[in-house]
Amino acid sequence: MTIQSVHDDSFKAYGRVIAGVDASGLVEAMQETEAPEDAVVYYPSIDALEKLPVAKAVKNSFFGELDMQMGYCNGTNNKMNAVEYHRCSEFGVAASDLILLLGKQQDVEVSEDGGNFSYDSVKAEAFLVPKGTVYEMYATTLHYAPCSVEGKPFRNVVILPKGTNEDLTEERGSLPEDKLLTAKNKWLIAHAEAGIAGAYIGIKGENITV
Repeated sequence: MTIQSVHDDSFKAYGRVIAGVDASGLVEAMQETEAPEDAVVYYPSIDALEKLPVAKAVKNSFFGELDMQMGYCNGTNNKMNAVEYHRCSEFGVAASDLILLLGKQQDVEVSEDGGNFSYDSVKAEAFLVPKGTVYEMYATTLHYAPCSVEGKPFRNVVILPKGTNEDLTEERGSLPEDKLLTAKNKWLIAHAEAGIAGAYIGIKGENITV
């Protein structure tokens, strides 16, 4: 698989790189966070990150003063495993070099009766995000945990509207898409090889390895 740069024009279909935000303090603070060599960890909200000076600028400029949460996804990974999407953009800050495997929600195939969902992994693209990059992934961008560069643990700040990815508290709805809902504001389609408990299995083709 060809690994493109997040600065290439091809990334514009999925998101944008954001200039003018001083995320150096955030990147520095992230160096103290855990980054396993044999697993991936995700925490939706980290109080110490949300108290950094940059957090106010993120809230006001990225979310128009709506409440947001700032957490992280760190670890070691080289597989696609799944794709997810939200009803909003997701912002990130690469606190190390990392690779994003991205797709388009428009390429999710829905059966005629609306009951089955599938995504062909051959349509995904890979992008290298250099350390220190502040970026946005649009709401229609399929994504999941980043992949490592040269097998090294990655560190990635994840910024979303407050409450996203927290446990569901309501009974699932009756619309066909509701079967993909695995957490608040998180719709997910998994590959069978990933073994994600309770996830909807719908990725066709290879479980991409980077």
